[in-house]
Amino acid sequence: MIIDCHGHYTTAPKALEIWRNQQIASIKDPALKPRVADLKISDDELIESIESNQLRLMNQRGLDLTIFSPRASFMAHHIGDFEVSSTWSAVCNELCYRVSQLFPDRFIPAAMLPQSPGVDPATCVPELEKCVKEYGAVGINLNPDPSGGHWTSPPLTDRAWYPIYEKMVEFDIPAMIHVSTSCNACFHTTGAHYINADTTAVMQLIQGDLFKDFPGLKFVIPHGGGAAPYHWGRYRGLAQELKKPVLSEHLLNNIYFDTCVYHQPGIDLLNRVIPVKNVLFASEMIGAVRGIDPETGHYYDDTKRYIEACPSLSEADRYQIYEGNTRRVYPRLDAALMARAASQTHA
Repeated sequence: MIIDCHGHYTTAPKALEIWRNQQIASIKDPALKPRVADLKISDDELIESIESNQLRLMNQRGLDLTIFSPRASFMAHHIGDFEVSSTWSAVCNELCYRVSQLFPDRFIPAAMLPQSPGVDPATCVPELEKCVKEYGAVGINLNPDPSGGHWTSPPLTDRAWYPIYEKMVEFDIPAMIHVSTSCNACFHTTGAHYINADTTAVMQLIQGDLFKDFPGLKFVIPHGGGAAPYHWGRYRGLAQELKKPVLSEHLLNNIYFDTCVYHQPGIDLLNRVIPVKNVLFASEMIGAVRGIDPETGHYYDDTKRYIEACPSLSEADRYQIYEGNTRRVYPRLDAALMARAASQTHA
């Protein structure tokens, strides 16, 4: 199988955005507050939004399954308070669940959390539990900066985050470390803030000793790990100066990098620097970069082409990147696929 571990519902029907805009307007004028029941999106609308977009491209590119979560830039945890974020998260998570029910062989959900600046991360636990137990979510997206580019939260190694980590270990699910929209004019959302956050997360984890407390914790660092693989020598050197273990011991039993890198030299470098066991296939298609590369004539986010052309990878390596590693990092996905295979055999 070719499993894309990084998909977002970027093509949700327009009604979702209209409802969200009304919710945001109600922060200043509570009389405008929409009810969740006011959001009406039919199964047919969901099917059309997926078949003409993600599923069409998955079929064209030969991708079998996508781990599907709410649109990252729409999480916007900096807007409103916890109640606003909680309602919005529940709405978005339910839509991804419905997509997974309509296309059970092609999509499986991951959940966004109702984070809010200055609010105890423990408040996210009920939504996390609901999504795992009721929706079959196989992972979560964790925003290390709910403030939207101002970095007011403690580092990921701080004990404030531990209630979420405890649940992750209990449910055996990984977190993709993924920020949302930047409200800081200094940081373009997808070009700067996303890559900054990926890089920052790696450095925070180098500085701390989180995995001594949670040896089973798993993080996926998206977008190829930000700048980390490109500057791996710098991080090895900093870890050495901080008297930390070598990175293969300090980080690489717990963190993984996806392949949302949109040119061949970047993918080649990722796979030369980072061990194959730590690389997961992903495209984040219909996301930050949607155009066609004039140098190749192909979509920038058609990342399978880069994996196929990467000279350092064997066929065994490609299997691990496409399927094996993801099933290992997402045990609930592996269990779902095993159960599906068993049911098809009995049928």
